[in-house]
Amino acid sequence: MALGEFGIFSFKSKAAQEKEQEEYALWAFPHGQSQRDNLEKLLKELFPKDNTAMALISFLTCKELYGTALKSNESSDEAIDTVISEQRKYKHVLKRKEVAMYIALAIADADIDEQCEYPAADEIRTHAEDIERRL
Repeated sequence: MALGEFGIFSFKSKAAQEKEQEEYALWAFPHGQSQRDNLEKLLKELFPKDNTAMALISFLTCKELYGTALKSNESSDEAIDTVISEQRKYKHVLKRKEVAMYIALAIADADIDEQCEYPAADEIRTHAEDIERRL
């Protein structure tokens, strides 16, 4: 790994770095800070013992995997299977026992609108249990 990958030596201009961060934030939370706040609140409820920042990283990893699979013209069920199989490559971020919960969150996030209202934690848990049966 190059040191630039850690942000120690960055060869991008400050403007380019800021633009990249803005694009990422728009991808991660297209409905803005309200969406992020609601998601973090839900993450705290679903993973009370976990650091919220780490749970957010796990969620965003799963969101990216799920979204990429959907863009490949996979159905939602096929995308779930793809995330389950890809999870092994990201085992340091997506723990096998938690992946179903993160997939359920990614599915809920894909359906979020400008109201930024996520389903209740119990609904996410129920959906995760259904996904868990596929593991």
